[in-house]
Amino acid sequence: MKSLMEIATKKTAEEAGLGYRVLVCCGTGCIATGALEVYEEFVRLAGDLGNLAQVELAGEDPCMHQGRIKRVGCKGFCQIGPLVTVQPLTTGVKELFYCRVQPGDVAEIFEASIIKGEAVERLLYKHPHTGMPCRNTQEIPFYSKQQRLVLANCGLIDPEDLEEYIAMGGYATARRVITQMTPQEVCHEVLLSGLRGRGGAGFPTGRKWLATLEAKGTIKYLVCNGDEGDPGAFMNRSLMEGDPHLVLEGSIIAAYATGASQGYFYIRAEYPLALARMKKAIQDAKALGLIGGPIFGTKFSFDCEVIEGAGAFVCGEETALLASIEGERGMPRPKPPYPAQAGLFGRPTVVNNVETLGTVRRIFELGVANFLKHGSPKNPGTKTFALTGHVRDNGLIEVPLGTTLREIIYDIGGGIPAGRRFKAVQIGGPSGGCLGMEHLDMPVDFDSLSRAGAMMGSGGIVVMDDSTCMVEMARFFMQFSQNESCGKCVLCREGTKQMLGILQDIINGQAQPGDLDLLAETAQAVKKASLCGLGKSAPNPVLSMLSLFKSEFLAHTERLYCPAGVCAELKTYVIDQETCKGCTLCAQKCPVGAIQGERRMPHRIDVAKCVKCGVCVKACKPMAISVA
Repeated sequence: MKSLMEIATKKTAEEAGLGYRVLVCCGTGCIATGALEVYEEFVRLAGDLGNLAQVELAGEDPCMHQGRIKRVGCKGFCQIGPLVTVQPLTTGVKELFYCRVQPGDVAEIFEASIIKGEAVERLLYKHPHTGMPCRNTQEIPFYSKQQRLVLANCGLIDPEDLEEYIAMGGYATARRVITQMTPQEVCHEVLLSGLRGRGGAGFPTGRKWLATLEAKGTIKYLVCNGDEGDPGAFMNRSLMEGDPHLVLEGSIIAAYATGASQGYFYIRAEYPLALARMKKAIQDAKALGLIGGPIFGTKFSFDCEVIEGAGAFVCGEETALLASIEGERGMPRPKPPYPAQAGLFGRPTVVNNVETLGTVRRIFELGVANFLKHGSPKNPGTKTFALTGHVRDNGLIEVPLGTTLREIIYDIGGGIPAGRRFKAVQIGGPSGGCLGMEHLDMPVDFDSLSRAGAMMGSGGIVVMDDSTCMVEMARFFMQFSQNESCGKCVLCREGTKQMLGILQDIINGQAQPGDLDLLAETAQAVKKASLCGLGKSAPNPVLSMLSLFKSEFLAHTERLYCPAGVCAELKTYVIDQETCKGCTLCAQKCPVGAIQGERRMPHRIDVAKCVKCGVCVKACKPMAISVA
């Protein structure tokens, strides 16, 4: 069996002889917009010779144009996919980054960029401020403002090529740790690094590992939590799709540190690509002896497998997840005992999130001192976020902990589009909280978010502009939490139902006196008395939105008015008497005959008949109809 060094040397030599590389982003986002067809067109034009493509040019050295076309993981900038990076390695030209590439563009890219080393300008990204074409990612603010540690290989390597991962230093860190350090030393190193769990409230990872290591028992387990279910979140999915061996290597180190001999990757079934790539990574690593029997010539053995989750949001909570693996219904258990003492099948178990395990290799690779240079003193390292919503540039990003919301939204995300103004962000999904204008310059880290009444969660950031109704957003997140409640706790099962009912009444214009006080009181009860993290955090969006946007809630309950004009039942349509030309178009389109008036005379709307469908607004060419 070849050593890691032999594999890395062989792979590096193969790559060194290439004249170009074409990297086609084949994460879920780009696949959805046709990336696989783009990849296949590149292979067809180049002439498929396994993984090597060669272009024969008369009068030129064929080796000059021998290259590799490969599928890579998510590049992050999902909204402008499919993404293609061309690296003409022998022409002295830096990489060329193309967006929204279609199969019909491939021939032009091949001719211009691979053969001539020139850019196809129409496919380049345009700078959001200057409008100038950006030739590579270093010139694009979305990328240049990031700091990619965990995502360093995503979009660069073929996630299904174990040899390529090894050539990038893969598994060398795990080998050094296992052969040169004791489990206690590994735990203390992680503790010194300040690494905090990247999937929730940020519990210190080193403390969790030490507790599992010191727990009594000869059989211990490691569980990787890949059950990412927050609306608008796709960080863990993208990491497993783009660099599965990084997560697996971190798991091997974690298992060694805690004494675990068996591991489980719990991944929701809605992530078919992540499931496939993690399964292949485990299969390939096992074939090479990196997991399974004695590893790296030591007495340490560790094996693992993938478990498919059914998509229940509550299974993101560790005890519910463990119950699901055991074949039981995914419902939380009281704590203590904690999983570190009695977890899977009653054995000591360490449960870590995908991104947490993806960070582990970087800690030992950089060294604790260098790792601590990233992020802030009490929140070291970086964090991946799914930046979505009303922001110009959506996608997967990675920034040092402590980066401000303003930097994330405006420097990386490009600001609020369509001339709208920033209103709020919901961070951490249904478990997180809402932050407003006054929080834009707040550092985004575990402690700052906690003080602001929010939490990191897995890292979803949903940006909202001034067209958003915060009452409707509160209802949306409460609807999600109520649907996902497992029903075990009365306060969570019934409390979230009552909160949802109050919010629904408010947006329907049926609010009763005292509803807001009752809403807040019920939210506090649910937060205090629920058993697991889902129930305890379900009221967070409502409480934070109620605190930040109290006047908007009062407008709905006291004035029966939606300031954002979103809640249909609270809309009142009026016709401006000076602007109306009496063309009768609105009256003709009105489905209930609520508009009255003679031709060429100003019309009026009978509020009692109006069903607030908005058809009249679209029909009115002089734009005389508006929402009062």
